[in-house]
Amino acid sequence: MNNLSVKEGKTIAIISYITIIGTLIAFIMNQNKHNYFASFHIRQALGIFLLGVVVNFIQRFTHFDWFDTALGIGVFVLWILGLISAIQGQEKPIPLLGEQFQEWFRNIA
Repeated sequence: MNNLSVKEGKTIAIISYITIIGTLIAFIMNQNKHNYFASFHIRQALGIFLLGVVVNFIQRFTHFDWFDTALGIGVFVLWILGLISAIQGQEKPIPLLGEQFQEWFRNIA
């Protein structure tokens, strides 16, 4: 990937991590550009959001405070890692599920 592609897609990539609304805005912004760097981070952000939804669902039905807290912190850490990667202009998948998110959402952007 060339540096011009990263530079053009960096703003969109960062926006994608700012709530699900940011992900939707980034997706719409990237529709005409089809920037690979931005698409990569849109897929990562979408995966993190959906993982957060699953964790929230689990937290509602389990009452293991330490486990629920650990899951929530884990999703937050993954979000921070993804955001830092976008800010630094790196195309680095988040640990554990990043590669899966790229595969599952490969048709996005």
